[in-house]
Amino acid sequence: MPLSNAQYDEIQRQYDARQLYNQHVVQERKTHLYRIYPRLKELDERIAATSVYRAKEMLNGNDMALSRLKQELDYYRAERKAVLAVAGVDEAYFDPPYACPYCKDTGYIGSEKCRCFQQAAIDLVYTQSNLKHILEEENFQTFSYSYFSENKINPKTGMNSLDTAREAVYKAFDFIKSFDQEFQNLLLYGEAGTGKTFLCNCIAKQLLDDGFSVIYFTAFQLFEILEKQKFQNDSEVSGHFQNIFDCDLLIIDDLGAELSNTFTVSHLFLCLNERLLRKKSTLISTNFDLNLLSKTYTERISSRVLSNYNIIELFGDDIRIQKKKTNNDGGTNYAL
Repeated sequence: MPLSNAQYDEIQRQYDARQLYNQHVVQERKTHLYRIYPRLKELDERIAATSVYRAKEMLNGNDMALSRLKQELDYYRAERKAVLAVAGVDEAYFDPPYACPYCKDTGYIGSEKCRCFQQAAIDLVYTQSNLKHILEEENFQTFSYSYFSENKINPKTGMNSLDTAREAVYKAFDFIKSFDQEFQNLLLYGEAGTGKTFLCNCIAKQLLDDGFSVIYFTAFQLFEILEKQKFQNDSEVSGHFQNIFDCDLLIIDDLGAELSNTFTVSHLFLCLNERLLRKKSTLISTNFDLNLLSKTYTERISSRVLSNYNIIELFGDDIRIQKKKTNNDGGTNYAL
């Protein structure tokens, strides 16, 4: 992830702030318990003092110092555990509330950047904070089947709208559950207003929460980046271009809404094929059915998609129209 010095410093300040916050929380918890249980403070002080004293003895060649240290610490820790039990907490109470348990809010695991750092860079470079606000409202917790009907039957599959939605959500959860174990791609298709973007957002939210890097683009935004890469000699644009291939999940929403031409077709193939070669997952949503997808983006692209993507169809009445009608009638605006 190419970052300027200013951008890197901005991200590092965020991590510094997290670490200070974590330290503050832990200290507040200790202060609170020390006030109620002063013996706990005494025990913590004795454990620290004993460890230092016996360490000095070991450095001075006292062969018994290590065994005495173990005995003394076992004694103090047993009493400390008993005090914590009375307080109704355990040792985990003093663990910092890390936003990322993998790197412990440092941004690094060893010398490698953590996934959370990579996502922070993506958020900064692509200003995806707006997406995160959307994900607060559009996620699996706010997902509802209220707008999918048991009476609306898909003539192609014989399944009703509700069962189709349930199957789509099941496949989405399967995709998320096996994301770091099995390379998969998804294609969501169906008519406008059937919940494809909402389901994309649900998947994005869950994978972001699980620590994976996600880049979300509408098809128009993606092709704008690809066009700049081709026609502008700019190192920053080149870096952005590379991120499209490196992120854990690339979401291309509303494919087909852009103006399709020779350039978009050839670069879509480049993007999809390169991510397949790198075994980086891609999620595409489109209003096109599979036949129109093939006609618009050539047999070469449709072949890649049909052979390498799990296909999920969403079917039903336009949810946006239903929501508008419900709101106008004074009803509840259910998610999705």
